[in-house]
Amino acid sequence: MAQSGFSTVFTSLHIPEDDASSLVPRLQQLTGWCKEEGLTVIADISDTGFEQLGWCTDDVDTVLASGLTGLRVDDGIGMKSVAAMSRYMMIALNASTLSAQNLQELRRAGADFSHIEAWHNYYPRPETGLDTEWFNRKNTWLHSQGLKVMAFIAGDGQRRGPVFAGLPTLEGQRGMLPLWAFVELQQMGVDGVFIGDEMISETSVATIEAYVTQQVLTIHVVGLPTVLAQTQWHNRPDVARDVVRLQEARRRQLVGTEPDMVAHARPVGSLTVDNDGYGRYRGEIQITKHDLPADARVNVIGRVVRDDWVGLSLIGAHQAIQLVQSVAGKHFDR
Repeated sequence: MAQSGFSTVFTSLHIPEDDASSLVPRLQQLTGWCKEEGLTVIADISDTGFEQLGWCTDDVDTVLASGLTGLRVDDGIGMKSVAAMSRYMMIALNASTLSAQNLQELRRAGADFSHIEAWHNYYPRPETGLDTEWFNRKNTWLHSQGLKVMAFIAGDGQRRGPVFAGLPTLEGQRGMLPLWAFVELQQMGVDGVFIGDEMISETSVATIEAYVTQQVLTIHVVGLPTVLAQTQWHNRPDVARDVVRLQEARRRQLVGTEPDMVAHARPVGSLTVDNDGYGRYRGEIQITKHDLPADARVNVIGRVVRDDWVGLSLIGAHQAIQLVQSVAGKHFDR
């Protein structure tokens, strides 16, 4: 994950089922691994967690000796203690419940706000994740206070029990592939994104790595002409409402443009090429964002997999795109 562009590990020090006596050795092992990979480590902790570990909020040296970079403090830890700890390490506060009064208390206590961030929770139970509009309003206020905002997305590999329904912040992202949830949160202005679940698929690792390190979005297509996978594309600078328009297509002319015998409907995710009947648009390649009717001037040449449909509306101006061949029929039922 470090090689794929991730920079921080988040863990918890107050899971009721854990054996308190084993937590510190396990934590030191984890922080040791992360140090080798250049990763920072933030741990969730409550006042009870401090007691179980034999730590106290006044003894910052003991916390730092564990290898932790910072703490996400839970209920029961007062703002004076938060302010004191913030002078020595990063402290994350609950973004959803943080109030103006809390910030006033922190300022009065001399908190170092360069070390304070606002992190939203993740929600294991379906239907309890945050509402998107409320989330955006809250984040606007948090940013106005000079705070960075973090949120969680669900994994698409091994998920955490006992519910096994993903660990997203937003309910609307519960079933979304990690790449698209990540991109959507970035477009909402979120400053950092964590994967809440234990694992993500190798495919998701690869697509996120391509986006983080190269700013390329990966789209999986059933029936993709091989020649289209051998080059990178870009969405046009003038973003269309109904389709993604591959800017280089008319210049490259990589696929045939003879009209099909039968014009096919263009449901969401259809990869199309304008045929000879479209005149100067001949060779233009598009991906439909919505269901569109059949057009005798347009040939359908592939179908984007269902899991990637949600991402089509997130493709902005000049965005680099890599088309990838997918297994026929995978995730494409309507």
